Amino acid sequence: MRDVRDGLGNRFVGSGKTPPAETEKTVDYVAGRHSVIEALRAGRSINKVLIAKGGLDRPLREFAALARERGIVVQEVNPAKLDALTDGVRHQGVVALAAPVAYAALEDVLARAAAGGEAPFLVLLDGFSDPRNVGAVLRTAEAAGAHGVLLPKRRGCLLTAAVARAAAGAVEYVPVVPIGSPAQMIVELKKLGLWVVGAVPEGGQKYYQTDLRGPVVIVVGGEGEGLSRLVRERCDFLATIPMRGRIASLNAAVACSILLYEAVRQRMMAESESI
Repeated sequence: MRDVRDGLGNRFVGSGKTPPAETEKTVDYVAGRHSVIEALRAGRSINKVLIAKGGLDRPLREFAALARERGIVVQEVNPAKLDALTDGVRHQGVVALAAPVAYAALEDVLARAAAGGEAPFLVLLDGFSDPRNVGAVLRTAEAAGAHGVLLPKRRGCLLTAAVARAAAGAVEYVPVVPIGSPAQMIVELKKLGLWVVGAVPEGGQKYYQTDLRGPVVIVVGGEGEGLSRLVRERCDFLATIPMRGRIASLNAAVACSILLYEAVRQRMMAESESI
């Protein structure tokens, strides 16, 4: 693998290769019980919590109590107001009016990995357009301990309320880095010492035979088209999940989850062997 000096990503810090974090407004409300509770627990800046009238069952009473403990105003409103506010996003009777989620800079993400004494472990999504899939990837990435998720600003889906709802609170914890061209970002990541592994439905080595222990970025293509041609060509390795049934491929978010947890498995094995 490429020389990364101490193997922990320290040389990445302050590289200046990535523009500052985005400041544009993204999610200005949080909808759904899991999402709101994680926003409250994470200390997100919340102005007000709206709860549907007649919906104060035990879980919603707990939301209200937690919000009031933090000095947040809790207001009961007509359910139709929540429907209009969320524009089709399932809210389960609770919506928090919150500050937008802050994007992260690549340098900060890599510094986080270095501070933890870990090789960088990133995810890059190429052409994801379904917010439910993006949210599912964010949820898995957070659970798997990935240091960050890279999302293209064009030809992709950035943070929206629908993404946050599908992520079930993960947007509060996993850093999201907005990027330009995925193909160009791969070039920059390789210069920084990361190995780039692209997920493909066929033609790659078996995913469990791919070394995912070091500084790595796992690249997954969006629904339908998969990896773009240039992105595929610029990957160091291509990994394939064997299909034993009759369906030709897996859902993109599911495929990403399998690769992420294979990386977790390999890293845990490496840690146990070093003890």
